[in-house]
Amino acid sequence: MIKQAKFLISNTDYKKCPSPDKPEFAFIGRSNVGKSSLINMLSNQKNLAKTSGTPGKTQLINHFIIDNNWYLVDLPGYGFAKVSKVLKAEWDKMIREYLTQRDNLEAVFILIDSRLDPQKIDLEFTYWCAERGIPFALVFTKADKQSVTKTKANVDKFLGEMKTLYGDLPDHFVTSAETGIGKEDLIAYIEENVAEFYQK
Repeated sequence: MIKQAKFLISNTDYKKCPSPDKPEFAFIGRSNVGKSSLINMLSNQKNLAKTSGTPGKTQLINHFIIDNNWYLVDLPGYGFAKVSKVLKAEWDKMIREYLTQRDNLEAVFILIDSRLDPQKIDLEFTYWCAERGIPFALVFTKADKQSVTKTKANVDKFLGEMKTLYGDLPDHFVTSAETGIGKEDLIAYIEENVAEFYQK
């Protein structure tokens, strides 16, 4: 259970991020996947991460401090909204450097829209992370928007595609920012990793 969550700092450069003395968990996904809503649900705050009707609103590496114990990081989406090629290239570089250079990064939560069939861009991003040994877990969002059966079918399809690519499957969670589905499991996963970080 998260008791306190507050915004700390925004950056475009991983070198200016907070001191890597606490474990860090980053959230990323395609534009409009429901990232801000999920972060707000997990933190028990309505406006911690800014939600917007305009996809691609997050343009910086945003750090939040949780219970003075770990960092939650809100990253810009991939498959961005309508932005210039120059800006897109800058975002890509910023995200790549952050993910590969941040020593205290315990896990990247890759958000997947549970309403959709497997999207090439999502699969490519998981593959990119796997190739570089970046620890990640999948978070399927918007599970309240269709039946449990439909959600399960789409999750199974995505995991099936991943299995074809590289055999081992990452941890995954099915969530809804509206109903709170998956919240306890996701928090428990983070807390377990936080404990392991401090035992190292």
